[in-house]
Amino acid sequence: MDSQYKNVLVPVDGSDATAAILQRAIEIAKDNNAHLDILNVLEVNQFNQTYGSVVSGDAVFQLTENTEAALRKMEKRAHEAGLMDVDIHIRFGNPKPIIAKEFPADHDNDIIVIGSTGLSAVERLIMGSVTSFVFRNAKCDVMIVKDKTDKK
Repeated sequence: MDSQYKNVLVPVDGSDATAAILQRAIEIAKDNNAHLDILNVLEVNQFNQTYGSVVSGDAVFQLTENTEAALRKMEKRAHEAGLMDVDIHIRFGNPKPIIAKEFPADHDNDIIVIGSTGLSAVERLIMGSVTSFVFRNAKCDVMIVKDKTDKK
C-alpha cells in the first residue's frame, strides 16, 4: 500500500492538550512512513499589545530559547516512539495564516494534525479559533484532535 501522507504538520502551543496532539501526529507519521514537522508559532505582537510597549530583544530571545527547548523534548519523544524523520520549527507572526497556508506551502505538508483548541472560551470569542481558521482555509487534509480532558 502506498502511503497516504508524506509530510505531517503538527502545530503545538504548549497547552495541556499538546501531548495528545503530538502523540496522534507521531502515530500518523509512523503509519504512513512520513516526515513530521513540529511547529510552534510565536506571536510577539500579543506581548506588545498586552504590555503596551515593544518587547525587548532579550525577552524574545528567552522566549525563543524556552520554545526551542520544549520542541527538542517533543522531537525526542518522537524519536523514542521510533520516528526518526522529524524537524522542529519556530515561526514568528499570526498563527492562523502560518499554520493554514504559509508553512504547508513551504514544506509540502499534506496533513495538519491540530488540537480542537488551545484557547479559553473568552479568547476564542475575541480572537477566533486558530483551529477553525485552519480547518476552513488549509489546502491539505486537517485532522482535529479532541482534547479528552476538555469537559466544556
